[in-house]
Amino acid sequence: MAKLYFRYGAMNSSKSALLLTAAYNYEERDQHPVLVKPGIDTKAGQFVSSRIGVERRVDILLGPDDSFLDALELHRPLDQIDAVFVDEAQFLTPSQVDEAFMVAVTRGVPVLCYGLRGDFMTRSFPGSLRLMEIAHSIEELKTICRCGSKAIFNARIVGGAFVSHGAQVAIDGQQATYESLCGRCYLEKVGPLTAVNN
Repeated sequence: MAKLYFRYGAMNSSKSALLLTAAYNYEERDQHPVLVKPGIDTKAGQFVSSRIGVERRVDILLGPDDSFLDALELHRPLDQIDAVFVDEAQFLTPSQVDEAFMVAVTRGVPVLCYGLRGDFMTRSFPGSLRLMEIAHSIEELKTICRCGSKAIFNARIVGGAFVSHGAQVAIDGQQATYESLCGRCYLEKVGPLTAVNN
């Protein structure tokens, strides 16, 4: 049975590079992967781009109101798709994640999602939360903080200063930049964690 995978990590944990490598491995074996990216991520336009300099045009830019399944079927019949790779999966909507699960389970096409678990305020993105709830396989991709410890948080920097408030989405390099931090460095540079009030 095909599965829905979620491979998550803090910024700079090589998520996009690993996605591109895995997609290339499929193609090298005459398989047909499809690359999907939520259109809200405008940083690299119509490309999956890794900071190590590797990039590839996506097959599908998915809007927030688009059906994951319909977009795949418009691109290529599902029986001609060997795997689906999703970059920046945190920007999927929960219903798109549900459809990705259905593609894997009912259509037999593995869906491999790569993205962030949480935002700069340490809160889950809706797409990431849904992936954590229903993915068959969840794998953490690791990176390090500037102090050498394992980084688990994504800190936002605006005007040279770490910030703890603002809109959940600000694309890297346009409205803000980001740095991966361990728990200690996050508390020192950004400030205390605050739970969401219900």
